[in-house]
Amino acid sequence: MDVRQLEYFLAVVDHGGFNRAASALYLSQPSLSQAIRALERDLGSDLFHRIGRRAVLTDAGTALIAPAREAVRSLQLARASVESVHGLRGGRVDIAAPPSQAVEPLTGLIDRFTRAHPSVSVRVQAAFTPRDVTEMVRTGVCELGLLASPEAEPQGDVRTYPLLEQRFVLLTPPDGPFRPGVPVRHEQLAGHRLIVGQKGTGMRRFVDDLRAEGVALTVVVETEHRVAILPLVLRGVGLAVVADAWRGLAERAGALVLDLEPSTGLHIALVSRRAPLTPAAEAFVSTATGQ
Repeated sequence: MDVRQLEYFLAVVDHGGFNRAASALYLSQPSLSQAIRALERDLGSDLFHRIGRRAVLTDAGTALIAPAREAVRSLQLARASVESVHGLRGGRVDIAAPPSQAVEPLTGLIDRFTRAHPSVSVRVQAAFTPRDVTEMVRTGVCELGLLASPEAEPQGDVRTYPLLEQRFVLLTPPDGPFRPGVPVRHEQLAGHRLIVGQKGTGMRRFVDDLRAEGVALTVVVETEHRVAILPLVLRGVGLAVVADAWRGLAERAGALVLDLEPSTGLHIALVSRRAPLTPAAEAFVSTATGQ
């Protein structure tokens, strides 16, 4: 068993099958299948159930994911550490981020980082809830995660680098029910129709908490596609509570953005595993935190 075989195994897991993994790896599908068969022989256990064109993880395959990611990350760390002796001249940072925080602060962080380290690439992967972010970091899918959580400190075996707080704001059409520039109190949302994200997101939790407190509002749309929220608001389908990250885009699109009272929001932080970071990831954390 070698690290290359583990990389192939993880490619099949991450791409959802042999054909897509082979394309991503620039391998023929038979060559990839042969490499996985060799790994299975070495381990003495099948890693996938082959069901037609599908590849479904066995219990043994599921158990291998975390150790495989650890081994691959360790090799990447070793290579990057040697290369960094001559300066940070390459590498890649993988970051898990939710949609709102991918708008801001992530774009600003990437801008500063790539200006300082133009030879390092950044890959951003979607994560829709705080649990998704911490799980992707904990299991090694991404080395860093951008976490947006009502709690200041996330749970789980991750290291936290606090960045800032983002308030929740209300998006309405330009001719909406509230006056521009005047904060909206929570109870004033009673009787209105709201567009929300899926359960587990900060914006959904905010709305659910309002309903639990007796604010009689109506959820008219629930969507996992965060990019659909602003067009829906502008069409008058409903109002939406979102992170302040959307303010600039929303105002340029013509929506009204109003503060909410009392003010509440999300704690934004970078998170990583407690294992040593690659030099590229360390540099990203340093740029983000100003250390």
